[in-house]
Amino acid sequence: MQDSFRAMSADAHAAEQQRFMVRVYNWMTAGLAITGFMAFYISNNEAIMNIIFSNPIMPIVLMIVQIGLVFWLASRVMQMSVSQATGVFMLYAGLTGITFSFIFVVYTSASITSTFMVTAGTFGAMSLYGYTTKKDLTSWGSFLFMGLIGIIIASVVNMFMQSTAMHMIITYAGVLIFVGLTAYDTQKIKEMNILGNEGTDEDTKEAIRGALTLYLDFINLFLMLLRLMGDRR
Repeated sequence: MQDSFRAMSADAHAAEQQRFMVRVYNWMTAGLAITGFMAFYISNNEAIMNIIFSNPIMPIVLMIVQIGLVFWLASRVMQMSVSQATGVFMLYAGLTGITFSFIFVVYTSASITSTFMVTAGTFGAMSLYGYTTKKDLTSWGSFLFMGLIGIIIASVVNMFMQSTAMHMIITYAGVLIFVGLTAYDTQKIKEMNILGNEGTDEDTKEAIRGALTLYLDFINLFLMLLRLMGDRR
C-alpha cells in the first residue's frame, strides 16, 4: 500500500515537472518569436536600419541596455511582479531582435533558415537529454562556465588580433560549450521547480527565469553555428 502511494506520488511529481518544463519552453518560444520578428522587420526597414547602424554609438547603447536587462531579470526576477518580469523578458527579446537585424543584411535568408533548423534540432536533442538523463550533470557546470569565460576573453583578444584561426577555434569551442550548457541548464531548470507551486505567481516567474536561460543558450548556439554555416551576401 505504501509502495503504491509512493509510486503515485512520484508519477504526480513527474507530471508536474513536465507541465512546468512545457511552460518554460512556451516562454522561450515566445521570446524567440519576438526576436525573429523584430530582426526581420527592422532589416526590411531601411529608415530604421540607417538610424540604428549609421550612428556607431547606437549599437553600443543597445548592447549595454541588453546586458543590463538580462542581468537585472536573471538576478531579480523572483522579486518582480509577474507583469514586470514578463515585460522585461519581452523587452529584452525585442532589443535582441533589433541587434540581430544585421544578420539578415550580412547572411542569405536560405542560410539563416537552414542554420536555425540545425540549431533547433541540436538544441532539442540536448535539452531532451538533459531532461531525461539519470546522470547528474552538475559536474559539467564549472567546466562549461570556465569554457564560456575563456571564449569571451579570447573573443575580446581576437578583436585586436583579427586571427582567422583563432576565430574558428573560438567558434567551434562555442558550439561545444552551448551544446553542453543546453543539457546542463535543462536539468538544472527541471530540478529547481518547486513541487506543489503550480499555478502561483512564483511558478510563472520560475518558468520565465528558466526560459531566459534556455533562450540565451539557443541564441548563442545559433550565432556560433551561423558563423560556420552562414553564406554571406
